[in-house]
Amino acid sequence: MAIKTIHHVCIQTEKYEESLDFYTNILGFKVVQETKDFHKRDYNTWLKLDDFMIELQTPKEGDKFSKWSKLSAGPVHMGFLVDNVKAEYKRIKDLGYKDFKIKNGEIVYEVEGDYLFKIKAPEGTEIEIRDTDIA
Repeated sequence: MAIKTIHHVCIQTEKYEESLDFYTNILGFKVVQETKDFHKRDYNTWLKLDDFMIELQTPKEGDKFSKWSKLSAGPVHMGFLVDNVKAEYKRIKDLGYKDFKIKNGEIVYEVEGDYLFKIKAPEGTEIEIRDTDIA
């Protein structure tokens, strides 16, 4: 196979400052490069966490984004692996972040014997946090 690894995911946002704060201060990504006035966009910013990158973009001048829906085709959520899902939930909650998905009345819930939780980024991306690897 010619593909070596996933390089990045591009996320578009109309809430640039909130999204940038979420990915850096809540999830721990580092800003690699922030470019203002990028091809008719206010910002195009590269964020990195270990070997994974997010390209965070604002809309092109005059464009309006459609809102995210779980009924859209294509990616539904991004998943991140942590050492301890309950400790990670507490860490994020203690930082003051509140946009957690509730399933059956629970934030941290069980799926096939493993625990996980989901949070919603300011631009609408659903983020899954789990501590059990599939492979």
